[in-house]
Amino acid sequence: MYKNKKTEEIEEMFDSISKEYDCLNRIITFGTDSKNKEEIGRIVKEKSPTKILDIATGTADIPINLSKIKNCKITGVDISKKMIAIGRKKIKSKNLLKKINLEIGNAESLEYDSNYFDIVTIGFGVRNFQYLDKCLREAHRVLKYPGYLIIYETSLPKNVIIRFFYLIISSFFIPLIGLLFSKNPSAYFYLQLSSKVFPFGKEFLKTLSRVGFCDFEIREKLFGSLSIYIAKKALVKRYSFKKK
Repeated sequence: MYKNKKTEEIEEMFDSISKEYDCLNRIITFGTDSKNKEEIGRIVKEKSPTKILDIATGTADIPINLSKIKNCKITGVDISKKMIAIGRKKIKSKNLLKKINLEIGNAESLEYDSNYFDIVTIGFGVRNFQYLDKCLREAHRVLKYPGYLIIYETSLPKNVIIRFFYLIISSFFIPLIGLLFSKNPSAYFYLQLSSKVFPFGKEFLKTLSRVGFCDFEIREKLFGSLSIYIAKKALVKRYSFKKK
């Protein structure tokens, strides 16, 4: 698996927070994380997939949610060995080893055939990609036509008042949680910063359009601080979106 210095730093960071990651995710999202991932499961189920790839799978929360879909095989890939190890334990405890397969891999260079998966999902991953376009092109490559890409990511609320309070909370609350409960509090400073600088909303849709996706939908969650993006693999690049 190809790695560069930045990739190794990200791997080490997520390895260091792997044990507390699930719990702190619930706290940081004020308990909405599980509900939002269940919604992702409903979105995916509507597409009737038989093969799903979850990139940046972490501890396999999304694959476990998707395991309720019948006649479907799910692959999860992540760069963090320790995240994958925890995910495998969770899958084994739920007797899902025949349904879900977790692998160590890099989103920049996926080791899967082109036009193979019906659905690709990415939860809290794209903002950590060093080369965003390259990773999204890889997701596009492994998708069948007309497959769907579903991304769950942080965003900034549009309402200026809500955004003001969100920035205050995210600037102090998230690093404080990391400081109190994590062995690597600096990771939560990084994650808080990355969520601020990551392009969201229409700006992110422009990136998706550039790499070959179309027919966009954005579902805003938690007052706009989280978003679910739905995009279809396009044969011809074009830009359009709808908001729900």
